[in-house]
Amino acid sequence: MLEYNEILPKKVILMDGEPYEVLDAHVFRKQMRKPVNQTKLRHLITGKVTEQAFHQAEKVAEADLSIKAVKFLYQNKGEYWFCAEKNPADRFELAADLMGAAGQYLKPNALVEALVFDEKIIAVRVPIKVELLVKEAPPAVKGNTAQGGTKQIILETGATINAPLFINEGDLVRVNTDLGQYVERVDKK
Repeated sequence: MLEYNEILPKKVILMDGEPYEVLDAHVFRKQMRKPVNQTKLRHLITGKVTEQAFHQAEKVAEADLSIKAVKFLYQNKGEYWFCAEKNPADRFELAADLMGAAGQYLKPNALVEALVFDEKIIAVRVPIKVELLVKEAPPAVKGNTAQGGTKQIILETGATINAPLFINEGDLVRVNTDLGQYVERVDKK
């Protein structure tokens, strides 16, 4: 059981028998009252975000999640298909709304972590940084730095991100999947 002040970001708690990930937590005290932990929670199955206040006397159970390595196969018609890392016949799919924005940075045969709750896979954690090939990049125009010297590029997975002007078609770039932003160009060895 977690005390009210132990409910911190990145923890997964059980509320009404459902798993919630803590996105934000702030313990504060109003005048002479007892402290309160104001949290922002995301339901791991539906993705719905809610706010909840935990008072000093309240305790909450930590969710029992297990992590399983899975391989991404393909994406088709709003469904993402995966299989067990060692057994390609053991397949399952997740809806696009459960995958979120990070799903657009997955390429076939990429290994990711699946979160298992009550014997059921409820979410997939994509690596924070992935390396992807640039499929399309418009040419840089000299003097075109009024917008901060960036241009939109299309990656091999079909995702579109902003990148510096020196990025060209065929380059390998590292992308932050949480923010959906360009991080750096990877040297070809």
